[in-house]
Amino acid sequence: MARIGLLNMSDGRDYVARDLVEHIDQATATLAQELRRAGHEVVVAPEIVWTNELATSQARWVADRRPDLTVFNYAVWAFPHFTMLAAEATTGPLLLMANIDPAQPGMVGMLAGGGALDQIGRRHSRAWGDITDPAVLGRVLTQVRAARAVQGLRGSTFGRIGGRPMGMNTAVANTDQWMRQFGVDVEEIDQWEIVRRSDNADSTRVKQAREWLERHGNVHYDGRQLTPELFERQIRAYYAMRELIDEWNLDFSGIKGQPELTTHFCTMDVAEAFLNDPYDWEGRKETHVCATEADMDGALTMQILKLLSGDPVLFADVRHYHADRDVWDLCNSGQHATWYAARSDDPAENLARTHFYPEVFFFPAGGASVHHLAAPGEATFARLTRREGRYRMHVARGAFELYDDATNEAMARQSTFEWPHAFTRLHTPATTFLERFGANHIHAVPGDHLAELQAVCLQLDVDFEAL
Repeated sequence: MARIGLLNMSDGRDYVARDLVEHIDQATATLAQELRRAGHEVVVAPEIVWTNELATSQARWVADRRPDLTVFNYAVWAFPHFTMLAAEATTGPLLLMANIDPAQPGMVGMLAGGGALDQIGRRHSRAWGDITDPAVLGRVLTQVRAARAVQGLRGSTFGRIGGRPMGMNTAVANTDQWMRQFGVDVEEIDQWEIVRRSDNADSTRVKQAREWLERHGNVHYDGRQLTPELFERQIRAYYAMRELIDEWNLDFSGIKGQPELTTHFCTMDVAEAFLNDPYDWEGRKETHVCATEADMDGALTMQILKLLSGDPVLFADVRHYHADRDVWDLCNSGQHATWYAARSDDPAENLARTHFYPEVFFFPAGGASVHHLAAPGEATFARLTRREGRYRMHVARGAFELYDDATNEAMARQSTFEWPHAFTRLHTPATTFLERFGANHIHAVPGDHLAELQAVCLQLDVDFEAL
């Protein structure tokens, strides 16, 4: 649920404004009613704006209610400088909403006010038409969902566990820019905290977790790279991360992992997968976005997708392109939440399709890889990257695919079989993708979220690049 602030604009001539009150009140009641029916809270400014003083005072009244989105409603012609004054007193995302009525030119007022805002560089979105029309309501709700995601970022904290992994520049971002543009703080935490705190995990809880995974998943011990002791060490690392999240009030996080932990302690595959899952062995929980290789822009992309969709978010390398099928293998050690195996609310159904294989030679410390194949379905793919310091978001539509068992295995074995795989058909040519995509990591959630992501980019001053 979002909180929406509603401010009504009117004509600045007193003798005109008096005659428009009833019309504006009716339009306001209908707009507020439709937004409330959609499940949102609506706060309406007590007075209609028809003077300079009211433009500022009513906008400040709305701002004091801390709305996720502020809507300036134009049911009639409104003096444009009221929009300018109200926008100056408005914090956060702004939507201009107009009727389409030949008798009362609210559209004219919206265009005049919006044009004035453009001249001073004040970002805003616009909607118009009858709010009872599902298409019009849908456009407004797109802005509402985007605004809620944007406001959900502001004041949040990212936990960066470790530094830059293996010289990966695209995994590191400017903390000043994050605070200025997104309102996100970064807490730097050493990886030693995972090692140190893992010893504090309760042995009974750790054993019960291992046994639960053995019952519901498919654990393939080999006595060397994967033993019960190493599996429990990975579970202890998960509890260490949960402790850090609670202690430092982390809203989302990333773990460097390579090469220190993966060479000398264990991989973070189990911890990362179940942090991103909506459950663990102790029951249902909120997903916590955790990016491998402490990928900051990757984690930020994932957090936006989580705030928009409410679903676990996939993280993967763009590992391989099967040119004969026009299908990508999105694959990265341990990072896919097990939820993607079946996209089921029942953990047992997802884990029945999940295998815990011994880690491969890249990671001599050992532990379990969390292997499964992403269940088929439409998805939205996205990634924040930077060009000369300016943020852009690459966005594409596509779908996860599965084939017969023999084909699935043959395709997975062409890269690293033990890792999770998402066989993906993107709705963009491979040449376009490889020429323009600005990172090695990509992220996804089920469904179509292109419109919401475009709205998010507008509100955050990020360039939107549809692939």
